[in-house]
Amino acid sequence: MRKLALALILLATPALSAEPEAAAYPALAPVNDPMVDEFNRVEASSVADAMEQLYGIRNYLPHQFRPNMTTKFTGRALTVYLKREEHKEGSPAQQGMIDAIDAGAPGSVYVMAMDGAEDFAGIGALMSTTMKARGFAGAIVDGGLRDTPQLSRLQFPVFSRSVVPSTTVNHFRFAGSNIPVTIGGVRIEAGDIIVADMDGVVVVPKARAAEILKKSRELDNVEHAMYPFIERFRSLKAAVTQYGRL
Repeated sequence: MRKLALALILLATPALSAEPEAAAYPALAPVNDPMVDEFNRVEASSVADAMEQLYGIRNYLPHQFRPNMTTKFTGRALTVYLKREEHKEGSPAQQGMIDAIDAGAPGSVYVMAMDGAEDFAGIGALMSTTMKARGFAGAIVDGGLRDTPQLSRLQFPVFSRSVVPSTTVNHFRFAGSNIPVTIGGVRIEAGDIIVADMDGVVVVPKARAAEILKKSRELDNVEHAMYPFIERFRSLKAAVTQYGRL
């Protein structure tokens, strides 16, 4: 009787779907961006030097921006701006940010401007999980990050100003996406190329990408050629004389 009763209960219980319908998961197009791929082959320091030599500008983020893991990534900037504002509207006030993430193309670099609010976490586990699932290359946040165990599990790279347990909900409001933003004195436009490694984050203006790539390759190639020369002759002076750079 007990077995019969259990069977009847199971039959009467509605089946629970393991996940939403497959239609909720649109196929993501593969990344095909040769310029980004080429920038991924050079070091961030060479890109920074290239822009300084070509245009006399500093186009890298301040030293406070550090990664949550050992990383190197390159991608097109998807920009979002959150404006500091106290309110009681909850997460709906940031719906535009959610929409921008859900529409982000594979290979994108999420770039969030928050006016340097390092005491508020601009990214956490939910956003990072979504970006990882959508194939984002990484994220740059002009504020803090939280939920570090999940980010570590995901191996999703984020450059931020701090690590804090706080939230932006009820403290910030969405103010635009895919618009020009300024972080640490550096202007970043949607579609600019972000080059990030353990030295820091460099922003390549999309209109000048080809020229900057050419110069970056030249600098990278020369420096890499100097390593075996220095190891052989044990002289930095001789290497600088031979190759004409430091």
